[in-house]
Amino acid sequence: MPNMRHKQQKDENFPVASFLFDKDTQKIVTAYYDFARYCDDVADNPALTSQQKLDRLEAAEQALFNEKEAKKNKQAAHLRKVFLKENLSFSLADDLLKAFRQDAEGFFYQTWGQLIDYCKNSAAPVGRFMLAIHNENPSTYLPADALCAALQIVNHIQDVKYDFQVLNRIYIPDDLWKQFNLSAQILKQDKSTDAFRNLLTEMLKRVKGLLKDAEILPCIVKNLRLRLVLCVIFSLTNIMIHKIEKGDVLASQIKLNKFDWAKAVIGGVGKGLFMRRKTLTNKGL
Repeated sequence: MPNMRHKQQKDENFPVASFLFDKDTQKIVTAYYDFARYCDDVADNPALTSQQKLDRLEAAEQALFNEKEAKKNKQAAHLRKVFLKENLSFSLADDLLKAFRQDAEGFFYQTWGQLIDYCKNSAAPVGRFMLAIHNENPSTYLPADALCAALQIVNHIQDVKYDFQVLNRIYIPDDLWKQFNLSAQILKQDKSTDAFRNLLTEMLKRVKGLLKDAEILPCIVKNLRLRLVLCVIFSLTNIMIHKIEKGDVLASQIKLNKFDWAKAVIGGVGKGLFMRRKTLTNKGL
């Protein structure tokens, strides 16, 4: 859903096709994005200690919830006003802060389930925010959660080397390292081994499962602009998965080029415009 080198693809859970939204919606999205970007940059700043990161994130939270503290953080102050005006749940920002704190503390994931739980805070709130500002039915939240988790994990795979070497952060669960008889030390290498490729193939297989769970989403949202954005996101995600499968995340930076974007936008918009919308009362929903 808009993207650092500081980390590439940094804003993986924000609307990469937000130009399709009207101007009022773009302003609301930008306020949310700016707050999340500020907190994300704090959590990912290699020059700060873990405690310094946590202190700054705490200050941002206080500025978001406490009007007297709002003047101390302009991003939080702006988002606070937007949330109050649009009657949005502050949990949509507070859950993000939980994930940023987890990043700041350098949490290591033992299982795939723990990684998915992380995505419920780091990614799912963004999807729910987008659905909320478009007044979509809460029944759309579960497939949106799956889509956002898929986006988040694809981003982790893209940045696996940077995260380890610069941030000392690993998003590959320990049980997968053990399954393929590997250790994170391979992330210091400049070329993937067959075993590491197999590990990533397993992760991408699970990501594809998440995308399968999410594929109903564009069909059930009511807002046409949001549907188009979702179709573009699905297209971009599938293109990136294909590029990761063909490339080597340890050898070079894998990113989308202009042709990929054009293909995704044209294909996604075309699919969204001619997609048959389903209602939540249809059989099987």
